[in-house]
Amino acid sequence: MLERATIRLVTRRIVPFLVLCYFLAFIDRVNVSVAALTMNRDLGFTQAVFGFGAGLFFVSYFFFEVPSNLIMQKVGARLWIARIMVSWGIIAGAMAFVQGERSFYALRLLLGVAEAGFFPAVLFYLSYWLPATYRGRVFAYFLAAVPLAGIVGFPISGLLLQLDGVLGLKGWQWLYLLEALPSVIVGIIAYFYLTDQPSQAEWLPEESRIWLLQRLGAEAERPKQARPGNWSNLLDLRVICFAGIHFCGNLAIYGLGFFLPQIVKALGLTDTRASIVAALPYLVGAVGMLYWGPRSDRGGSRRWSIFLPFALSAVGFLGAASLHDPYLTIGALCLASFGCLGYAPAFWTLPTAFLSGTASAIAIAAINSVGNLAGFLGPFTVGYLRDSTGAFSLGLFASAGVMAIGAVLVLISTRGQANAIVPAAKLEVATE
Repeated sequence: MLERATIRLVTRRIVPFLVLCYFLAFIDRVNVSVAALTMNRDLGFTQAVFGFGAGLFFVSYFFFEVPSNLIMQKVGARLWIARIMVSWGIIAGAMAFVQGERSFYALRLLLGVAEAGFFPAVLFYLSYWLPATYRGRVFAYFLAAVPLAGIVGFPISGLLLQLDGVLGLKGWQWLYLLEALPSVIVGIIAYFYLTDQPSQAEWLPEESRIWLLQRLGAEAERPKQARPGNWSNLLDLRVICFAGIHFCGNLAIYGLGFFLPQIVKALGLTDTRASIVAALPYLVGAVGMLYWGPRSDRGGSRRWSIFLPFALSAVGFLGAASLHDPYLTIGALCLASFGCLGYAPAFWTLPTAFLSGTASAIAIAAINSVGNLAGFLGPFTVGYLRDSTGAFSLGLFASAGVMAIGAVLVLISTRGQANAIVPAAKLEVATE
C-alpha cells in the first residue's frame, strides 16, 4: 500500500535522527543533575543555589523560544536545527570550567539561549512530513528521547564521574566535556542530512512524494479553528489551558529530573549506584510514552490519553512522598514518571490539530515557552524545600498537587470537543 510504504520511508529517514538530536539535547540539559553529586561539594553549592542555577536555563529559553521559531521559518529547519545543536554543544562543554555561582548561572542562561526553539522547531518540522493520524505515535518515538537520555545518560554520567583526577580535571568536568562533543558533531551532520520539505526530498520515490504532498495539502485545506498567523490566537482559552497543562507537567518532570540522582542517593546508595538506579523511573517513563502515544492514535481519544497519565503521576508522587521503604519509594517514582512523561505524545498533537500555518508555529513555541518556565520554578522550589526541611518529601507532595491541577486543566480544555482523531480513510487522496 502506497500510504504505508510512504510513511515507513519518512519515519525511517527522519525520526531516528531527530530522536538522536533530542537525546543529545536532553543529556546536555540534565547531566548537571549527575554532575551535582560531586560538583556541588567541590564548588560549595547549596541545594537552593543548584536548583536556581539549573532552572535558569528555562528563563532564557522562555524569552528566546518564539523568536527562534520565527527565524526557523525564514531560514529553514535544516539550517536552524544544525545551528542550535552546534551552539548548545559548545556552551554545554564550557560548563566544565564553572568556577562558582556566577559562572554557573551565566552558562546555564546561555545554554537556554542556544537551545531555545529546538523542540517546537522539530514538532513543526514533523508536521511538514507526517499526516495528523500518524503524529501521536511518531511524537511518542521522538519524545522517548527524554526518558532514553535518563536511561542511558545517567549511568554513563555516573561512570564519567570516576575520571576524577585524570589530566588534572574533576570527574564532573570530564562529564560536561565528553557529553557535549557529540552534539557539535551531530549538529554539523544535521545540516547535510535533513531535508526542509517533502517537495525537496530526492530520497522519496516520485509517487510517494506526490501522495504525501497531496495528503498534507488536503489536511491543510480542512477548516481550522484559528486564522493562520494571528497572534491573538494565543489568548484563546484552549491555548492558555494547553500552556497550563504543559506548565504543570514540566514542573513535575524537571522538579524530579534535576534532583532524581540525589533523591535516590538519599536512600543510602553510592554516587555510581544512585546514577544507575535513577535511570529506572526514566525506563518506565519511556514505556509510558510508547504506550499512551500510539494508544491515542488507535483509540481515537486524545483526552483520556492525557488525563489518565496526569492522574497516575499524581498518585505516584504522593506515594513517593509518603512511603519510607526504599523499594516502594523507587516504585512510586516509576509510577510518577510513567505518567508525567507519558502524557506528552498525545498532548502535542492538540496544538497542531487546532491551529495551522504560522499560528501553529507561534502557538507551539508559546505553549512550550510557558511550560518551560516550570523548568525554572520546579528545580528551584525542590532545592529550596530540601534546604529548608532537610528532606525531599515536601517537594514530592507539591509535585503531586501540580499534576492533579494539570489533570483538571485537561478536562477543561477538552470539554465538549471532538477528541477523536480523523480516520485516515476520510482523508485518503487519490494517487492515480
